[in-house]
Amino acid sequence: MYTLKILPNLYQITIRYANIFLIVEKNLTLIDTGFTGSAPLIIDFIHKLGRRPDEVSLIILTHNHLDHTGGLEKLRQVMTANVAAHKDDVFIPEKTIPYPAGNVVGLLLRTPGLSSFRRKFVIGADGVDRVLEGGEVFDVLGGLQVVPTPGHTAGCISLYAPRHKLLLAGDALNKRRDILRLPLKTVSTDVEVAKSSVRRMAEMDIDILCVGHGRPIMQNASENLRALVKRLRL
Repeated sequence: MYTLKILPNLYQITIRYANIFLIVEKNLTLIDTGFTGSAPLIIDFIHKLGRRPDEVSLIILTHNHLDHTGGLEKLRQVMTANVAAHKDDVFIPEKTIPYPAGNVVGLLLRTPGLSSFRRKFVIGADGVDRVLEGGEVFDVLGGLQVVPTPGHTAGCISLYAPRHKLLLAGDALNKRRDILRLPLKTVSTDVEVAKSSVRRMAEMDIDILCVGHGRPIMQNASENLRALVKRLRL
């Protein structure tokens, strides 16, 4: 595990190459929960800041993949936080899951003996307290806006804090060797839709860009996004 202070009240916690973000204000806000097994490390970091896990009042999930939702079940055992996620990632027919070939895998997980494994891959609507549609603003970081950025999953969201020119993009973007790229095709449901989301992000005023895997871009992130659009001829 490693941690990085992005703003005086925003930390990135990286566990098994999956990023979790902690906003430290009067109450605490978590963005994503990492893989299964991440909860003890997240809780330990909260204690190191002199805070308590029961001070987490909100958990926002950027999308419904196991490397971002896996720690949720254990965290809910020590937190009373509301969980928020986009409707297109939680209202999922039982016959599918939000991964490539999701219809095939979803049907497989309905067979006797395998149905119990479904919850390891996705959380259902019963695991969410606040269903998002996009456009909502959370009262943290001076106003944190929910921006739909589908493509990696149908309900993939980013979170934008205009006061800080900060975008938390989750897996709507992929970053390798300090170069922004489209989300990986092998784990995304619709790359063409993802391209439209990249165009939308490139129109935003962003200095700091945080992604679901890898270190953030700490300055001039908009230039990096525009370079990606130009490179892809979007």
